[in-house]
Amino acid sequence: MRYVKLGSTGLEVSRICLGCMTYGVPDRGTHAWTLDAEASRPLIRQALEAGVTFFDTANVYSDGTSEEIVGEALRDYARRDDIVLATKVNGRMRPGPNGAGLSRKAIMTEIDHSLRRLGTDYVDLYQIHRFDPHTPVEETMEALHDLVRAGKVRYIGASSMYAWQFSKMQYTAERHGWTKFVSMQNHYNLLYREEEREMLPLCADQGVGVLPWSPLARGRLTRDWDTTTERSATDDFGGTLYQEGDRAVVEAVTRTAENRGVPRAQVALAWLLHRSTVTAPIVGVSKPGHLEDAVAAVELSLTEQEIEELERPYTPHPIAGH
Repeated sequence: MRYVKLGSTGLEVSRICLGCMTYGVPDRGTHAWTLDAEASRPLIRQALEAGVTFFDTANVYSDGTSEEIVGEALRDYARRDDIVLATKVNGRMRPGPNGAGLSRKAIMTEIDHSLRRLGTDYVDLYQIHRFDPHTPVEETMEALHDLVRAGKVRYIGASSMYAWQFSKMQYTAERHGWTKFVSMQNHYNLLYREEEREMLPLCADQGVGVLPWSPLARGRLTRDWDTTTERSATDDFGGTLYQEGDRAVVEAVTRTAENRGVPRAQVALAWLLHRSTVTAPIVGVSKPGHLEDAVAAVELSLTEQEIEELERPYTPHPIAGH
């Protein structure tokens, strides 16, 4: 495993971040394909043994049970000071007023619930899961700053939004002397490259680390185009992200992988890791082989010709994932 600074901070993270949406009680929340604690713990331990130190979850994943499973496993298998633990806030956690969003009340409430479920007194990276158009930016940024000052959060990050929204939040924090975001977790992979237009150049200019979610396009980059899985059959959100024209990109990945004699997942992840703006792709792992491919991708060097062949078939997409 290799390690790199997160954006312009001094924080070191592994080049692969373990995405923990995969782990959670299956009948809690909207993800019926998640793994329970018994099935999750060996994979989390495997990640640690492979040198992964960066773990990403969210309060909304499986109604909080992802945080519970991940927190317990990390307490059993790792030293808290050796890992970088990230979670998120914004998604709806209960019905009624203030059960979601980025108001001061919601943020202050949800960080305490997340810390309790994770079994820790701080998170290394606290991320807003999306932009909240119903809350003043000043209210959100000051609340996040106060969490940092209170010691409950070490760094703050953001997730998918328009570049103008992210820039507005950063400017607001800078103007008031509040803590700024150090990372952007956005939708970025070989099938969806719209982030290259504005968000990635903004992050590069401002020294913000990039943590792509769905780096394998929900598995589409790892299998034949018409193949379905248990997750893809029930993933309504994922069904809105990609289009028929993406088949040509998947075929390019397949050709490159066959020429190299490696799995397709390694090629798709290696392409992301070659992008100068990318700090660490967030990789979901439900089988040991998934992690083995992710770790191997860190060492897979693609040629300029291979990169050009992988990128050539791309066609523009509507904005998706915000």
